[in-house]
Amino acid sequence: MGTAAVRPYDPDPLHPPTGGAVRRGWDVPAAGLTAGSVVAVDGTAVAPWDELAAALAAVLGRRGLELRVLHAVDGMAPWEEVVERTSSPGLRDDPHFEALPALALRDLVDRPVEAAPSGGVTAVVGPGAALSRHDVLWYLDLPKRHAEAAVAAEAAGVSAASTASAAPRVRHVGGRGAGPAASARRLLYTDWPLLDAHRDGLLDRLDWWIDGQDPERPAVLDGAALRATLRTLSGRPVRTRPTFSTAPWGGHWGRDRLGMAPGQENTALGYELIAPESGVLIGEDARDAVEVPFQALVARHPEAVLGAEVHREFGTSFPIRFDYLDTVGGGNLSVHCHPQSDYMRKVFGWPYTQHETYYMMAAGGGSRVFLGLRGDVDVERFHREAADAHDHGTPFDVTRHVQTFPAVPHQLYLVPAGTPHGSGEGNVVLEISATPYLYSLRFYDWLRADGSGRRRPVHVGHAFRNLDRGRNGDAVGRTLVPEPRPVGGGPGWSESVLGEHPDMFFDVHRLELDPGAVAGTGTGGRFHVLTVVGGRGAAVETAAARTTLAYAETLVVPAACGPYRLRAVGPEPVRVVRAHVRAAAPGGGGGPAGG
Repeated sequence: MGTAAVRPYDPDPLHPPTGGAVRRGWDVPAAGLTAGSVVAVDGTAVAPWDELAAALAAVLGRRGLELRVLHAVDGMAPWEEVVERTSSPGLRDDPHFEALPALALRDLVDRPVEAAPSGGVTAVVGPGAALSRHDVLWYLDLPKRHAEAAVAAEAAGVSAASTASAAPRVRHVGGRGAGPAASARRLLYTDWPLLDAHRDGLLDRLDWWIDGQDPERPAVLDGAALRATLRTLSGRPVRTRPTFSTAPWGGHWGRDRLGMAPGQENTALGYELIAPESGVLIGEDARDAVEVPFQALVARHPEAVLGAEVHREFGTSFPIRFDYLDTVGGGNLSVHCHPQSDYMRKVFGWPYTQHETYYMMAAGGGSRVFLGLRGDVDVERFHREAADAHDHGTPFDVTRHVQTFPAVPHQLYLVPAGTPHGSGEGNVVLEISATPYLYSLRFYDWLRADGSGRRRPVHVGHAFRNLDRGRNGDAVGRTLVPEPRPVGGGPGWSESVLGEHPDMFFDVHRLELDPGAVAGTGTGGRFHVLTVVGGRGAAVETAAARTTLAYAETLVVPAACGPYRLRAVGPEPVRVVRAHVRAAAPGGGGGPAGG
């Protein structure tokens, strides 16, 4: 294949619906409502609920039907009690972190709202509406990035309406009226895990999925077509919608190389595949598509997507994520670590922890990676200096305590939990990691300010309680900066193990293909995640579908795909990295209990 077959990075990867079509407008789902109907409209707390009520009243009014709106929140416990039930005693006063809630949304409902008989249509709306008696069930969704943008804007004193087309009103589960002050902490750690689990339990019986990103003309897909589409996608490669967001250390590679987010200040974080936040676009045209959470696909078909063994190990949690850390023209990341396994389970409530790897997509001259402790480290002094920087704004030289390594293009750096690390400026890191992504425990962040002008938080207590003091000295280079190990290949292609570590449950491989070469491989009953890290692109061919993957794009190959082929596209060699969950040793772990 020549260069004409290679397309650029696609910001809106589409997947056609099965057994139906995406349509536009509130009148589409409302057409099935008749006098006496009770429709439950469940959804995320930040969905456009006011627009729903107004639009539905107008649509029904044109048919001579009156709409009565009841709010599911009125059946919930008082706000103070909601907070009490969802708070971890050990983190009650922590300003940054919270444990995953150990209860379900229904546990916050004292008495579901019930609709009395009516000659018109009654709508019970809001998170938990499905717990009320109803005749018809809709789900009104708004991707999480809209709420995150609104919270960030409000924290910086900027109108949310200027940052997101949907201009969401940020509320919390259980909040009434104006609700409590918007908090990223509560959204990320409490609201969204509760709502995601609740949503996944509704997929079997939804009548309509409503994408509220355009609250005046939402994109809608009927429930039967949604379920048929998810069933189709569980057996063929899937690419999620990428999202790039800003951070004070961010660079411009995502904008300049990939064409993403041209109006943003920088493209620090590129979410290629993070199951709790990524969405799948379903439709024939990006302008008329519904976005459905990737996690809904996993929850609906866990064995087909994950594989039977991975499903047993991780339930319906998709355990690997791919994202970009862009510091080209930016600054150093913080030096931080992630919780060790016992701490992650006991304090934060996750059954597996945040092991990471850095694959160096690109590196500037003299750029570096912070990784592991120095052999002569004085941990008590490190702790004192980090605390003094936090408490008094006193800068210190973190390299007196933490090692640096040259940032070498296409090198993989392993970062088991508890290891101090960070990317230096001038790099593009493809972070291939365990899915938990919200627990970066910072030792030092260069006394940097956030978007509101306040110094960015560090987490000295958490960080030093999780610091692995054994990751130090020469052993760091030997064990965490490995050389590739060849494991196979064929005419014009080869495969190497880039990274494997006994503490980590996933492995990273790289396939290298000459122009036109075809590599035969297969899932072996465990999902694969692929990214093109060199060359123009690759075609991924399974029994069910053929997908072209351009440079920097990421693809999930569900376990159910079985054997597949990679074909180099373009006039130059192609490099593809692949991550998969390692098979557990007989009688051993490797999944949540051991991870």
